[in-house]
Amino acid sequence: MNGYTDTRRLALVVIDMINTYDHADAELLEPSARRVVPVLVDLIGRAREADVPVIYANDNFGSWRSHHGELVDTALSGPHGELIDPIKPDENSLFVVKARHSIFYETPLSYLLWKLGVRHVVLCGQVTEQCVLYSALDAHIRHLGVTVPQDAVAAIHPHLAEAALEMMERNMGARIVPAKGVDFDPAAR
Repeated sequence: MNGYTDTRRLALVVIDMINTYDHADAELLEPSARRVVPVLVDLIGRAREADVPVIYANDNFGSWRSHHGELVDTALSGPHGELIDPIKPDENSLFVVKARHSIFYETPLSYLLWKLGVRHVVLCGQVTEQCVLYSALDAHIRHLGVTVPQDAVAAIHPHLAEAALEMMERNMGARIVPAKGVDFDPAAR
């Protein structure tokens, strides 16, 4: 079994989408992010409707005194707040602040997933060829199932993103599907 088709609990992890887009390569990332936001709106909405935990794992913009509310407010008030508003965390969302590429590195995410009984993560967000890739590897080495909706991840370099998706599928056993192919209904699993 690939970890997705069993009855273990899923979590949707939204990676680095709370973003000010004022960093290197932002001009290359922003158009891709703009394309995935409507897909994320649907994906997040379906996860919430199915009572699947929605966890935001996000960089802290180098501000170590920030909390998640401040990060969201900063991104919302930035020049691309329209990309953040439709996908912002709600009162039931969980939030993990990360310092490096992987959502697991030096964060409490592994413990949180264990406490929630999660054995399979659906990874979406940005950047496919960086944070999503490294997070998928770290999930795989923790024996978690991984699904990556290919139309719900944004990239800086599309050719590297394609290679990253192929690596996740071949080397990590990740399920690469369109977002509509992610079924959060436990009866369907």
